[in-house]
Amino acid sequence: MLSHEANEYLCRIGPGTPMGRMMRQYWIPAIRSDELSAPDCPPIRLRLLGEDLVGFRASSGEVGIVAENCPHRGASLFFGRNEEEGLRCVYHGWKFDTSGACVDMPNEPPESNFKHKVKVTAYAAKERNGIIWAYMGPRSVPPPLPDLEATLANSDPTKVRIISRACNWMQGWEGEMDTVHAAFLHGGANQPDEYEPGSFGYYHYKQRAPRFSVLDTEWGTSYGAYRPAEDDSHYWRIGHYLFPFYAMQPTGTMGSEAKLNAYVPIDDEHMLQWECYVSMQDATARTGDPSATWLPNTSGRYGRWNIEQNVSNDYLLDRDAQRTWKSYTGIPGIRQQDVAVTESMGRIYDRTRERLGTSDVLIIRTRRRLIDAARAFEERGVIPPGVDNPTVYRVRSGEVILPRNVDWWEASAEYRERFDPSLEPSSR
Repeated sequence: MLSHEANEYLCRIGPGTPMGRMMRQYWIPAIRSDELSAPDCPPIRLRLLGEDLVGFRASSGEVGIVAENCPHRGASLFFGRNEEEGLRCVYHGWKFDTSGACVDMPNEPPESNFKHKVKVTAYAAKERNGIIWAYMGPRSVPPPLPDLEATLANSDPTKVRIISRACNWMQGWEGEMDTVHAAFLHGGANQPDEYEPGSFGYYHYKQRAPRFSVLDTEWGTSYGAYRPAEDDSHYWRIGHYLFPFYAMQPTGTMGSEAKLNAYVPIDDEHMLQWECYVSMQDATARTGDPSATWLPNTSGRYGRWNIEQNVSNDYLLDRDAQRTWKSYTGIPGIRQQDVAVTESMGRIYDRTRERLGTSDVLIIRTRRRLIDAARAFEERGVIPPGVDNPTVYRVRSGEVILPRNVDWWEASAEYRERFDPSLEPSSR
């Protein structure tokens, strides 16, 4: 279990917190490109790492991400006029470009140079393959975008799915990477005889309690959860935590596809889960999301990417389906089951109350890795992993059968390192 102090250190991500300052060293997935569908389209509110922001697409197509409140009198720039390469506050007409510079101040005398002394807080934005990224850190020249393969391969923003979740970002990440829960929460009603002998599913449900090996890696942490296969082999589920909030879960044959989940903090108590797959057919089969219904986005700070199933309707829990073993949980949809259990813990779970077991070894290791990295940056200025080396993210996860007499990490390297060389950012 964590101490109260460690839990606070891990979960709080505002601009004045150690974890928040560390996260601001990285590019952050902020907006799906089609949310700003055309030049001069309506701006949107967003909240990111505890800051209230507005995103807009200028006349040239360039994206701006600025503080919501106008520096003049604090009116919301969400109500602004997006026109002629800038966002104009409707209160007194002050206009700001994507860099945050005030380019027009029509309520001041023509000879005034006051506009040259005023800026709105603005963050660097880059758009790549359907995702708009924000850099909220202190560098005048931001670091490179990470070489996350799933974000390099996709070009259609509709292949990027987002779900709003009303809980701390770390609860979402831990729920994803707790691989044991898949045999219960998602597949508790499944039986091994429903799968072909020798298949991943057969071994998964034949022995629901795996053993673990966990490593620190250059990108974060990695685990191998293994179960008996045949007499001379083990069935392995291999996944990764990547700084600062990414997860690569082990679904599908290892090395066969690129996938990514990001657990992006809106603030301490809300997050957006991003899912990026090269093959959305594979994603559809594995996440259960076709059963989800997204509500229309609203203009509120928490109005984006909400699904129909939520705490107010008990996530559409069907007790009859649960009772008759049509479903282990009675909650329709795999992703929705994840949302239900992590939100049921409360907005920030009090981890001093936990009783962790051997299957929680990855969660324990990753918490320590995160806290250690944030402290190293805070106390000694050590740049956290991956900030300046985008290639560390070139990794894949998945399921694999390996002989019992081999080192799992060495034996899985050929599958783990199958980054598609045609996706080199320098060649695009």
